Amino acid sequence: MSDAQTALESLSFEKALAELETIVGHLERGDVPLEESIKIYERGEALKKHCDALLKQAEAKVEKIRTGANGQATGTEPLDLD
Repeated sequence: MSDAQTALESLSFEKALAELETIVGHLERGDVPLEESIKIYERGEALKKHCDALLKQAEAKVEKIRTGANGQATGTEPLDLD
């Protein structure tokens, strides 16, 4: 595994998203040379995949609270995403 991949995997969702937003801003302005645009675009793709994976992990952990007839919580169950 490359150092860049290891560094990417250690980023929190918030930090990865902030970096991705910065990259999008640079690309939208068009003030980046072509070679650098390609490099930061590739980094942006990797960040997007990382953020997607982190979101999927979070969704898997979300639980729906079950309630009884009296409205009291009776336990939890996995959230049905379908």
